[in-house]
Amino acid sequence: MPEPLSAPHDAPDQAGYLELIRRNVSFRRLWLGNIVSLLGDWFNTIALYSLVTDLTGSPFALGAVFITKMLPWALASPFAGLLVDRFSRRRVMIVSDLLRAVVVLGFLVIDEPGEVYLVYVLTTVQVVIGSVFPPAQSASIPNLTTPRELLTANALMSATWSALLTLGAALGGFAAAWLGLKAVFLIDSLSYVVSAFFIFRTVIPQDTAAPEAALRVRTVVREIVDGWRHLRARPRVGRIALAKGTWAVAGGALVYMLTLLGEAVAPEAHAMGIGIFFAARGFGTGVGPILARAFFKDRRRWPALIGAGVAFSGLAYAAVGFLPWTYAVAAVVVAAHAASGANWVLSTVLLQERTEDRFRGRVFATEWLLVMLADTVSILLASLLLESALFDLRSGFRLFAFLQILCGLVWLLVIVPRERRDSLAEAPG
Repeated sequence: MPEPLSAPHDAPDQAGYLELIRRNVSFRRLWLGNIVSLLGDWFNTIALYSLVTDLTGSPFALGAVFITKMLPWALASPFAGLLVDRFSRRRVMIVSDLLRAVVVLGFLVIDEPGEVYLVYVLTTVQVVIGSVFPPAQSASIPNLTTPRELLTANALMSATWSALLTLGAALGGFAAAWLGLKAVFLIDSLSYVVSAFFIFRTVIPQDTAAPEAALRVRTVVREIVDGWRHLRARPRVGRIALAKGTWAVAGGALVYMLTLLGEAVAPEAHAMGIGIFFAARGFGTGVGPILARAFFKDRRRWPALIGAGVAFSGLAYAAVGFLPWTYAVAAVVVAAHAASGANWVLSTVLLQERTEDRFRGRVFATEWLLVMLADTVSILLASLLLESALFDLRSGFRLFAFLQILCGLVWLLVIVPRERRDSLAEAPG
């Protein structure tokens, strides 16, 4: 039976970023495809937010876009994880890219309020098809890298996601304003095709069971349940699978409200305002993992750092609720998401190291399920509160920031002592 990756508690000899990109050809191709695809994704996201805002002017309708990007993904995640563990992850990612390239072209026909329902239909199809991609990518990275490359590879992927959010959100806002929304959707479609080309040229080893001739319902259910049992039977895996979801309990609502903040700061150019605040979010999530990799090499400290990051992110968003609303608030958004970015990368590396390859797809898919469900509930609650005028936007930031601080404290008080106990039990002697 293949064992999870093992790593020393303190691993100072990490591969450099340039060394990884130059020497590891397969990872480089996966990374380049990711760059192109993410740029198109963020163009698409900003365009959709702008389109729904223009056609409806409703906070709930905008919140429903966020929810449609998350809830179908959450519901599809268990089956997605099974596909990732049973079939070639490389082929799964290629097919996902090519199908999404076709689906996003459907956004070109939406230009009237009566057609807004198509936004939700097409987004649902897009995210269900795309639900296999993140777990396939996360499960593949340990098989493409050596132990000394693993943390660097994940930090680079996270920094790339963040840089492309920064660049894609900012450029997407300008592109939507200057080129028009239809041009943005065409760019997104093309980006998926280019991503598929890079992944096609990538060799991805995989140590998973050979698939049966057909996926029977009983087999699907059994293998999905096996993945959940794997998490329950291994608390060190199950606890870390909760890390991102802990942030998302309030973080989903806070990110959703960033969109409304962009509109409040720049009512005459809301696409540009949204783009700037999402760019600040992206910059923060890129800086956080780089700092964590540089200053926190001892893995025994990572669980505490994850909880502290959740609480700090809440503190920063609380400041958004009290500061005057200008573009200067973007600096606080950077700080909030530097903490969330560190949470994301450190928890990802711990999961990759602690999970056997044959379960890795289902573990990461379950993690996405928890994240998306938490995001969905918090965004739904925030959008309903704002739509009903029970809270204004400033009060909403304060409420969900307090909730996020509370989530971080619970993690520190409940999860961290158990991690320390297990770490002491594993120590020699």
